[in-house]
Amino acid sequence: MGWGGFLGVEYGIVQAPLGPDISGPPLVAAVANAGGLGLLRAPDEDRPDLVKELISQTRKLTDKPFGIGVILDFPHRENVKAILEGKVPVMHVSWGDYPKELVDEAHAAGVKVIHQVGSVEAAEKAAAAGVDAVVIQGIEAGGHVMGQLGLIVLLPRVAEVLRGMDISIIAAGGIVDARGYVAALALGAHGICLGTRFVATHESHAHSLYKQKIVQASEKDTEYTNLFGRARWPGAPHRVIKSPFYERWKHVLRHDENELNQPVLGQTMIYGQIKDVPCFSGVVPNVTTTGDVESMVMYAGEGLGLINEVLPAAEIVRGLVEGARCIIEQRLTGIIHASQTKFSSATMV
Repeated sequence: MGWGGFLGVEYGIVQAPLGPDISGPPLVAAVANAGGLGLLRAPDEDRPDLVKELISQTRKLTDKPFGIGVILDFPHRENVKAILEGKVPVMHVSWGDYPKELVDEAHAAGVKVIHQVGSVEAAEKAAAAGVDAVVIQGIEAGGHVMGQLGLIVLLPRVAEVLRGMDISIIAAGGIVDARGYVAALALGAHGICLGTRFVATHESHAHSLYKQKIVQASEKDTEYTNLFGRARWPGAPHRVIKSPFYERWKHVLRHDENELNQPVLGQTMIYGQIKDVPCFSGVVPNVTTTGDVESMVMYAGEGLGLINEVLPAAEIVRGLVEGARCIIEQRLTGIIHASQTKFSSATMV
């Protein structure tokens, strides 16, 4: 069935790696225990001891497969080594090339590789390198966005190009419920990857105001921009929830300005390290963040208008699976049956 799993998990539902620490062990384990694929997020610097600790903490909470995401734009060699040594079932890589020799190295360690891409050409390149799955990210997605096309255009093109290959196609961008899940399947995906929907969960490490803003926002309340985190991660556009701070500065901040030497909005603790959060920082608020939280960046995709409450992660996974079954078995089957009946009657006449 279309809602079946891949990469060793029960269902074709992936929780995106949410940085810097939003998808910690509690969220990842909750998704894994519900039959989906939860993904930790490796730190943006080489901290292999921390990576090992995150893996260990997650394994205490679940005996199901899970994974960890690595941003290739940041130092990552030692983190990847720790992931392979720890034999984490799945490694998710993005924002960079991951050639065949590195994919083969992961496979030799028993680790499957997902490569997130934003174009048909990048999907072809990842498939040629031998990855096990590709995440196809549309411009509707929240957070840092690689794609420049809408998912409804990009996804079927990738499905055509990769037809017949032993590779799972995972759709990402604006998907938050069973309707989006079924639509992605119809466009050629084997599964879906959700970020914003899993930020707004009980187990997420996001600040309560961040979750509240997702629930309160409409589909008109996000914007694709490059306002935040320019020094930390140049050339990485992102989709954010619009705020009074964002509206005030989106056309004012010069292109040669960034978050360096800016006034401090507050503080946050990330993996035990206390850090200042300056204006235009690209770091989202977590549960420890203090100060002017409302003026801090909050990433979200265009589907947030369909998110009406903060829920347990397992309930989200269950709702996606049961909702997809209902749509496919009842609504779509009913449409097909009605069409067949109408066609048969017309033929008889």
